[in-house]
Amino acid sequence: MSESVTASSHWSPTRPWRGIMVATTLPLRADLSVDHDAYAEHVRWLIDNGCDGVVPNGSLGEYQTLTPEERARVVRTAVEAAGDGARVMPGVAAYGSAESRRWAEQAAEAGAGSVLLLPPNAFRADEAAVLAHYAEVAKTGLPIVAYNNPIDTKVDLTPALLARLHAAGDIVAVKEFSGDVRRAYEIAELAPELDLLIGADDVLLELALAGAVGWIAGYPNALPASCAELYRSAVAGDVATALPLYKSLHPLLRWDSKTEFVQAIKLSMDIAGRPGGPTRQPRLPLTGDTAAAVRAATEKALADGHH
Repeated sequence: MSESVTASSHWSPTRPWRGIMVATTLPLRADLSVDHDAYAEHVRWLIDNGCDGVVPNGSLGEYQTLTPEERARVVRTAVEAAGDGARVMPGVAAYGSAESRRWAEQAAEAGAGSVLLLPPNAFRADEAAVLAHYAEVAKTGLPIVAYNNPIDTKVDLTPALLARLHAAGDIVAVKEFSGDVRRAYEIAELAPELDLLIGADDVLLELALAGAVGWIAGYPNALPASCAELYRSAVAGDVATALPLYKSLHPLLRWDSKTEFVQAIKLSMDIAGRPGGPTRQPRLPLTGDTAAAVRAATEKALADGHH
């Protein structure tokens, strides 16, 4: 693959949504209060171990369970710890467009470089509502990465709709979590300047080979160095390096697409010696066969030398 294509898949201050942006988990103490010091250390550790930036207040960060004060402080903590606000892409999802816009304004005030925005998810929004939602939040001026997760939101940002959002100047990229890797090619045809970001860990190689220029990632929370090697070899088209890594890590990566993904990734972090810890309700600790499966896959990855 050409040097220019490879370079386009790396982070830069002018395209701060590219590269490996880790959807960070949030360390909680035993009483379930937020451990902001541990979070700051985790952000620094991720960047020191090959990741390009962080995405606080996503689903992995349990943003739905945070108070407004906690949520705002998480963003400020991430910006300070990253050392460069451009490396921070806060999630700004909310039930109303006005609230999402307020969270985008808070991200801008904190110095973040971009934001991640779900479509309206309090109801099955039609196309007009989706367009209006993104237009409202885009008024803040921060680059917006759309997040397509029709499995959970029941609102599908189809390639045609993404092309309309991009043509309107309201989004710069899409985190694609539909699981349908065929969409990569249609998105490239309809909106060739729209950046495609890998949205689910277990389709990383397929989307990287299809032209993705970034990864909003889950499992680097536990194994950043190995995940960084996988991403960079994949976007470079180095299948000889990427495929064995992908096969070795896939028993873990597929947990990113399961209902229990927050608990699974936090359990893997615990096993890997990172600040995983508990989750807030309604998420409950993993038990039985599910916990055993995550533990076995994590221990095998560590035994195989992943870190």
